[in-house]
Amino acid sequence: MPQRAQNTPVCRDCDGFATVAITTGTRKQDGSRATLRATCSACKGTGRTAPVPVLARVGR
Repeated sequence: MPQRAQNTPVCRDCDGFATVAITTGTRKQDGSRATLRATCSACKGTGRTAPVPVLARVGR
């Protein structure tokens, strides 16, 4: 029986890719590329968002 995927809300700003490595194009002394890390500021690097609380209307 296949497992069901969890219904976790994905961050709409980064589409779940919260941390990326950007290559600058320059090389270090050892020959490796210099990279920068960037994290999504909306989800703080988790890739998920907190569920939005549902407003309930009570009464008339």
